[in-house]
Amino acid sequence: MGLNWGIFLEDAPFGGVKYYQWLLDGFLNTTALFLCAWVVAFVAGSAVGVFRTLPNRLLRLLGTVYVEIFRNIPLLVQFFLWYAVMPEILPRSAGIWVKRIDPPVQFFILSVICLGLFTGGRLAEQVRSGIEALSGGQRKAGLALGMTLAQTYRYILMPNAYRIIMPPLTSETLNLIKNSAVASSIGLIELTFQAYRLLDYSANSYESFIAITLAYVFLCLAILTLMRFIERRIRVTPAARSRA
Repeated sequence: MGLNWGIFLEDAPFGGVKYYQWLLDGFLNTTALFLCAWVVAFVAGSAVGVFRTLPNRLLRLLGTVYVEIFRNIPLLVQFFLWYAVMPEILPRSAGIWVKRIDPPVQFFILSVICLGLFTGGRLAEQVRSGIEALSGGQRKAGLALGMTLAQTYRYILMPNAYRIIMPPLTSETLNLIKNSAVASSIGLIELTFQAYRLLDYSANSYESFIAITLAYVFLCLAILTLMRFIERRIRVTPAARSRA
């Protein structure tokens, strides 16, 4: 059975657009979701990873609780918790405000928060392991120079830790792109959602899912190329690590 690639140039049943524009909109939404969620994940993961290496027991406990919660609850369940449960447990005025947000915007914001915090729990462990892989002398040297603990982390430990964890960070970044497909479960109009919608209206299943597969591959390869470039630029050699 031949594939009908011309389906993407046919008119969609509504919106005054072609079918390929549905997929283009989904691709742009997926890209925006990935970028926003990655920022949330990087900030949350870095902060929690630092918490887990501090001498303060309370902060270490908070970091551990965060990691265990977000790593051990399935992502699909977390999406429905944010979408269906979170507005109900907020104060009444806040819950009503969330429900009144325009649905596409609401789905996008909740998806960014869910994906970002979920991935942040995984990045936190990478940041923690990167800091703990450094020589203990680096922390002592920073404090001996008169730096505060915060300055020691900011100027000495964190830059070196990020250099060490670049390979797993690259892998987690690619996982974030692939996990973004789960956002279709709460109604976010991203690539997977658009593929199902195109299938519903045109019955061209092979063409729809081959197209989004190629789109995901393209996006992952673009991110992989960028991350590999950054990794080569900031790589820590064994000799440099032994001198640290």
